[in-house]
Amino acid sequence: DFSSYPHKVIIDEQHEVEAKAVIIATGASAKWLGLHSEERLNGRGVSACAVCDGFFFRGQEVAVVGGGDTAAEEASYLSKLCKKVYMLVRRDEMRASAIMQQRVENAENIEMLWNTETEEILGEKAVEGVRFKNNISGKTSELAVTGFFVAIGHKRNTDIFKGWLDMDDVGYLKVKPGTSKTNIPGVFASGDAA
Repeated sequence: DFSSYPHKVIIDEQHEVEAKAVIIATGASAKWLGLHSEERLNGRGVSACAVCDGFFFRGQEVAVVGGGDTAAEEASYLSKLCKKVYMLVRRDEMRASAIMQQRVENAENIEMLWNTETEEILGEKAVEGVRFKNNISGKTSELAVTGFFVAIGHKRNTDIFKGWLDMDDVGYLKVKPGTSKTNIPGVFASGDAA
């Protein structure tokens, strides 16, 4: 409740805290494909963070799904650790910036699989592969990989501030340029939330 001063923050709908200043650092959460196998194998070869988990796949073959800057960055990072990186891109082109696309193209061990839609991540106790469909031909194929990285972007964890704080179209909290000040005095935003 930012309507009065000091501001009120209610934690878990139970504990009320009053504060002269509130710093919002709620971050962002990875977007997922919504596959049952993705959820089941999360932490067992499925990851949304190459920097966090890439080391576990050193010298192995992995797949990265996505076509934006996040996917290009993850694939570039993994190409330095892994024997082979497959990029599964839903369209026939990437949305990534030109410089990120160039990095992907320059990596000899990154292979692009265009017009592909992930159908299932294979494996019982750990990732053993991925089944995908070509959107043009309709042909289904499987690929043996031990890691599957989901890199389709992030959602800002800012929904609880709707109606209180100004935010842009994708959920970033707006701050005054060069500061962490929001539209309400005493309320600040930082990190992936801003």
